Amino acid sequence: MRLRNIPAAHAAVPANPHVIEEPEIYKNRWSDLFHNSNPVHIEIGMGKGKFITEMAMSHPDINYIGMERYASVLYRALQKREEVCKSENSLHNLFYVCIDAKELLSIFDKRDNVGCIYLNFSDPWPKKRHAKRRLVSQNFLALYEQILSPGGRVEFKTDNKDLFSFALSEIEESKWVLDRCTFDLHYDTEMSMGNIMTEYEEKFSLKGNSIYKLVTHKN
Repeated sequence: MRLRNIPAAHAAVPANPHVIEEPEIYKNRWSDLFHNSNPVHIEIGMGKGKFITEMAMSHPDINYIGMERYASVLYRALQKREEVCKSENSLHNLFYVCIDAKELLSIFDKRDNVGCIYLNFSDPWPKKRHAKRRLVSQNFLALYEQILSPGGRVEFKTDNKDLFSFALSEIEESKWVLDRCTFDLHYDTEMSMGNIMTEYEEKFSLKGNSIYKLVTHKN
């Protein structure tokens, strides 16, 4: 899918007070930013921000960080925030970083109380030579292991069956624990409870695509 460049984003994103321009200074001290010691949940590749915005609204006792590498996409998430904040609370528990997921270790470690990492409809990188770029690859699972708190989990949703199968294989190879798994989220009573849909999830569901989801952690 072609990424639409939004020229205004390159000035607006770094100027926004909710975007952390130098996130590395908060490594091991994200509690200073949020002014509390609540658990931190991260969405990697948050897109236009529907999921993380609604999560932050629903769970004020959790601190959320939306991670997006493209300024033009993050710009849309900031617009979504502005829409919501006209009638809702100030979303004091939601901040953003414009950074590549490969840089996770430069801004987080196990002392940051990271309880969950969300991967929603991540780029499938379908070519075999690009497998290491997939956010559910063993390479990335190794990064997540280094920042998640004890018992911290990864939640992954996709409509891509091949990517989901790949994720299950990588989880097994990496000796992570598969806590829950479904091949049809919206018809799974237990796993769909409290589910917040992303923009892609709404779009693909309307087309009749099954939504796959898993929850995993590393002992």
